[in-house]
Amino acid sequence: MEKYVRLQKIGEGSFGKAILVKSTEDGRQYVIKEINISRMSSKEREESRREVAVLANMKHPNIVQYRESFEENGSLYIVMDYCEGGDLFKRINAQKGVLFQEDQILDWFVQICLALKHVHDRKILHRDIKSQNIFLTKDGTVQLGDFGIARVLNSTVELARTCIGTPYYLSPEICENKPYNNKSDIWALGCVLYELCTLKHAFEAGSMKNLVLKIISGSFPPVSLHYSYDLRSLVSQLFKRNPRDRPSVNSILEKGFIAKRIEKFLSPQLIAEEFCLKTFSKFGSQPIPAKRPASGQNSISVMPAQKITKPAAKYGIPLAYKKYGDKKLHEKKPLQKHKQV
Repeated sequence: MEKYVRLQKIGEGSFGKAILVKSTEDGRQYVIKEINISRMSSKEREESRREVAVLANMKHPNIVQYRESFEENGSLYIVMDYCEGGDLFKRINAQKGVLFQEDQILDWFVQICLALKHVHDRKILHRDIKSQNIFLTKDGTVQLGDFGIARVLNSTVELARTCIGTPYYLSPEICENKPYNNKSDIWALGCVLYELCTLKHAFEAGSMKNLVLKIISGSFPPVSLHYSYDLRSLVSQLFKRNPRDRPSVNSILEKGFIAKRIEKFLSPQLIAEEFCLKTFSKFGSQPIPAKRPASGQNSISVMPAQKITKPAAKYGIPLAYKKYGDKKLHEKKPLQKHKQV
């Protein structure tokens, strides 16, 4: 730590502390994640070190840049770039009820998707996507951060079975302790998009039990008709209760109204690398997708769930549910009008 001067603590969680520091070498500010590993089991220490390995492999303009890590006096220190613009959660709260313009929402959303594509293409689950883990740089670029509970998949058919993450963003399959895959990240992505459109959580309740019930039912207040059909339809698709029905991040980026924004944020060379294009002339309004498997082969196989205690059960929730139809878009009454930015 002798290379860094502590400025202030900017966050704290079960993992440890996030400290804003200044480098004595280049004078720049960084964030250091300090994790106390002295009392951890060997398994927990290994998981902490795995976070470092995951971070070190993430090099993308929309992912918080890892700088270095070291262990000292029983703590693991992870040094990352500092995003001066704060996080998206604070940005949403700063609106005080004034809705964002659709262009702003889509610009942010595209960048989040580009970051998530980079993660999912490397068979990694983020597992904690939320507005508090999405940061803004000084120039307004979006960067996805905090891979503290990310997990590298051994293969695309392997499914994680750990109930983890922030309650508001948990997918129905996690609430029911069913096997889950990258489609749970897509659900959380839907939660973030919904927040950007409404400035509220999609699923809110006074207790964990009621929150779990709401998530499993998949019902949420509709997004304002002020926004386009494409945007409202996308929210609905991300909130499909069956994970197989949710789009992958790649198919989201292939949608015309999303795809046309990609070249605003990635260089032609990076687009070619990220989208595996042999040639690149101009994206225009529709990217050339990477070669896709034949119909029926592009979905991830879901392994059967092991018989384990379901998290929902401990909240006294019956495990036999009626099958709810997918939430349809409401075209009837528009929500209360909001001022525009």
